[in-house]
Amino acid sequence: MHSVSEQAGQQVTTEPTLAEQLIIRELGVQDYTTVWQAMQQFTDQRNSNTADELWLLEHPAVFTQGQAGKEEHLLFPGDIPVVKVDRGGQVTYHGPGQLMVYVLLDLKRRNMGVRQLVTLLEQVLIQLLTPYGINAYAKPDAPGVYVDGGKIASLGLRVRKGCTFHGMALNVNMDLSPFSRINPCGYAGLQMIQSKDLGGPQSIAEAKQRIVQCFQQQLNVATLQHTTGLDWQND
Repeated sequence: MHSVSEQAGQQVTTEPTLAEQLIIRELGVQDYTTVWQAMQQFTDQRNSNTADELWLLEHPAVFTQGQAGKEEHLLFPGDIPVVKVDRGGQVTYHGPGQLMVYVLLDLKRRNMGVRQLVTLLEQVLIQLLTPYGINAYAKPDAPGVYVDGGKIASLGLRVRKGCTFHGMALNVNMDLSPFSRINPCGYAGLQMIQSKDLGGPQSIAEAKQRIVQCFQQQLNVATLQHTTGLDWQND
């Protein structure tokens, strides 16, 4: 989308600024470590001319332990692998039927701080669920999004060179039982819930479509570019 303005009787077409552009990268189902390393590489290689991106995907079953993660919150991981990662937060679970949204943003370009971004991500999720009649909310002392005391979405970020990676996980239509093998996000007994059971999005496809719309509004993005695959250097 280009903006058009009148100047001296002529139409002048202006390219959208980088802050008004967003690349949506759909990755299907991908191994956690592969995508984690790709996020690090993308962030290390990006510069002031690199457009921001959202990566949308699912992971095979995996527990991830953040930088503040404590071993005692891994109760009995069993046959599910555990990956220690460089995001904030404690231990959580990712698996099929959970929508991962990795948020690769230049904070300086958008005049945002980390706390502002956390609030924006929570608002995206709340806005996503509201049309379904779901009264979701954030907690000031425990990042994420909740419904009636249960947690429907988790957040965890890392900032490097003023740019973010990692992001958020929305429980859509998944097997929630692996959460019982951990203290989710470090909270013993925290109930994890999902949108399917609340009358919200029933599929990953539905959730993806809605969440992109919410991001576009929250970030004031004029131009979306959709792509696939992890070969961003050759897009």
